[in-house]
Amino acid sequence: MVISVINQKGGVGKTTTSINLSAELARNGKKVLLVDLDPQGNATSGLGIGIAENSFGVDSLLSGEAELAGVAQKLVNLGFDLVPSDGSLAGLDLQLVNHEHREHILSNVLKGASYDYIVIDCPPSMGLFSINALTASDQVIIPVQAEYYALEGLGQLLQLIQRVQETANPNLRVMGLLLTMFDKRTSLSTDVKQQLQNHFADLVMQTVIPRNVRLAEAPSYGLPIYQYDKWSKGAKAYKLLAKEVTQHG
Repeated sequence: MVISVINQKGGVGKTTTSINLSAELARNGKKVLLVDLDPQGNATSGLGIGIAENSFGVDSLLSGEAELAGVAQKLVNLGFDLVPSDGSLAGLDLQLVNHEHREHILSNVLKGASYDYIVIDCPPSMGLFSINALTASDQVIIPVQAEYYALEGLGQLLQLIQRVQETANPNLRVMGLLLTMFDKRTSLSTDVKQQLQNHFADLVMQTVIPRNVRLAEAPSYGLPIYQYDKWSKGAKAYKLLAKEVTQHG
């Protein structure tokens, strides 16, 4: 199963979710690949990975310079593989815009990959990379931060997903909206949760990711939350999310 973690808004928990979902699925015995499709490369740096000068990243994969087997790095201590990213990805979308099958580039390079789950950490935009991710995916998880304007832009994103379903990938499904940075002590978080349920009903995922200091600290140590603090609320939440995801197949 290929899962895109996507929202055109930044700072909503896409990378945190991509890293920790991948780590938990791997802990459950699944063979997992995390694809860092964000030019900022936060998933890569958040796992303590750097791209050496002579090694390949996701830009080499999309440009056809390298194949998946030569790009995916085995993270032995974490139990899953990573296609890393760095600033080299910036501007590549402009180079690929005239490619004959530009929406299917990622789908084609991932075709036949022997993973149980491929998780794609998407950039905070609705450009060519995000469209490639959606075209390559079976399911979509949309992290939504529990804050004012949480619903802003969700309609646009769901319209984009619908367009991809109608044109490039009829099998694409929205697994759900994932509420992140939830603080049950504030009425704002509770209000946002209620708004999501009122507007999107069955699309809201059962798992809620809490606002958690340990979760925010983990990337600076290059670790997923279960390795940084397995007893934290954040670790427990992502364990539940992995369980919910596996129930979707």
